[in-house]
Amino acid sequence: MKIERRGPREFAVEFESEAELRAEERSNLAVGGLLLRPADPLPPFTVVTVTLALAGRGATTVQASVVAAPPGAIALRVQGDAANIVPALLAAAAPPAASDVANGEETRDETAETDEIDAADTGTLWDRLRQLTPPQKMLLAPKADRATRALLVQDSDPMVLFALLKNPRLSLDEVVRIAKSSFLSFQAAELILKTSQFVANLDVRVALIHNPKLALPLALRLLPTLPDPEVRAIAKGAATSNALKQAALRRVVGG
Repeated sequence: MKIERRGPREFAVEFESEAELRAEERSNLAVGGLLLRPADPLPPFTVVTVTLALAGRGATTVQASVVAAPPGAIALRVQGDAANIVPALLAAAAPPAASDVANGEETRDETAETDEIDAADTGTLWDRLRQLTPPQKMLLAPKADRATRALLVQDSDPMVLFALLKNPRLSLDEVVRIAKSSFLSFQAAELILKTSQFVANLDVRVALIHNPKLALPLALRLLPTLPDPEVRAIAKGAATSNALKQAALRRVVGG
């Protein structure tokens, strides 16, 4: 894979062979992502333009957003339907050369090997998820179905939980589980507080404020939104920090 940075938020990527393209499809494109390596890091959520091309064949341009920056690389989540990328790159296939015909057996062997890889992928969902890298999980999370989300919500990577909150099918019960997670990050908690349908739910707010991982500034912002019985419980000792307990006590006394 050849990667050229054409601007602050613009990349050109050329796959040198169909085999290389298929490998990227199995690893990342199949879950709506793209891993650029090598590449300088960019802040999360940065939107970039990527022109993808397959040597001697088709090309397509997509928009994508940064979801992670592994060492020496950036992981992107493709906007729109990533399933259209590979067909677009294969659309303008060149006529087969004589050498391709001569190597027909090798081509069939390569296809058979790909089929064997797909056929071998018959393990449990949990086994398959364990084989994914953190960037791959982050790319999968925003589009994951409920069964997959039920496993991803247990992940120990805070960025995976953060990516799950971007899934439009996420239920409030799942948000509560994320809010209770011992791997909750500041970014995930802040996103919950900024998402009206999440923060409007009392169970979500209670789960957050009782999570020791919740930063004090966010807890103090959340405290005034809780009903009096919950505030009194926090004032009596069910608090994650003394500062939060004192703030709850002041509200009880002042009220």
